[in-house]
Amino acid sequence: MKLRPRKKRDEFEDQPSQAAPHPPRVRSIPEFTKEDMRLNKFLSNSGLCSRREADEFIAAGLVTVNDEVVTRMGVRVKSTDDIRYNGERLLGEEKVYILMNKPKDFVTTTEDPHAEQTVLDLIAGKCEQRVYPVGRLDKSTTGVLLITNDGALTDQLTHPSYNRKKIYQVDLDKNLKRTDMEALAKGIELEDGEAHVDEISYVDENEKKIGVEIHSGRNRIIRRMFEHLGYEVKKLDRVYFAGLTKKRLRRGAWRFLTSKEIAMLKMGSYE
Repeated sequence: MKLRPRKKRDEFEDQPSQAAPHPPRVRSIPEFTKEDMRLNKFLSNSGLCSRREADEFIAAGLVTVNDEVVTRMGVRVKSTDDIRYNGERLLGEEKVYILMNKPKDFVTTTEDPHAEQTVLDLIAGKCEQRVYPVGRLDKSTTGVLLITNDGALTDQLTHPSYNRKKIYQVDLDKNLKRTDMEALAKGIELEDGEAHVDEISYVDENEKKIGVEIHSGRNRIIRRMFEHLGYEVKKLDRVYFAGLTKKRLRRGAWRFLTSKEIAMLKMGSYE
């Protein structure tokens, strides 16, 4: 059974607008097209974080320019300035794009001091650049994860106006009733508002294995939707994100994206 409800888009917690129109160019030091740029853009280009996160670092007084703490937004800097985060000087880096098949029990946040294992541990020593995951998958969720140091692309893919699809395989503790499947397609009311899937079907006629296409990026949205209807999600696996799949990647494995895949992401030429 496969349902196609209305194509209403939920607001996104962590996803983007249309991608940049130019294909990617790889270089070790950014070649600024103007004499200066905004400080948050420089931080993003350095591979430290996304531009929105850069604003938070600046406001917190963690960034200095030529030995002076900068907390004001909109400050412009030059490529020759001495720009530091927590005392560490930042330089332009070659842009890196990594596709990972995230395993269970690894966290995607890079700032959790209590995390025993992060996805970055899986690439330790094999990537010189400082990289970070695009968006988040919770500790128990597996599947497609993009890791990069391209702050501009991260901003695009995590912006609330991002409305591209994500596909998950959901393993439940019991068979999903057709009436509940219809309810998920039509929309159910959660504590933070209405939520619905865009497409839903059984996988290979197994009524405990469900394929779900969704555009919402709200926190734990798939788990919460099924739990609301009385189901326990035993496994949650993301099989498609931003035109990328985990094909030929075993659990926990990763690879660098091809130039064709990078161009696809930059141009937004995917569903």
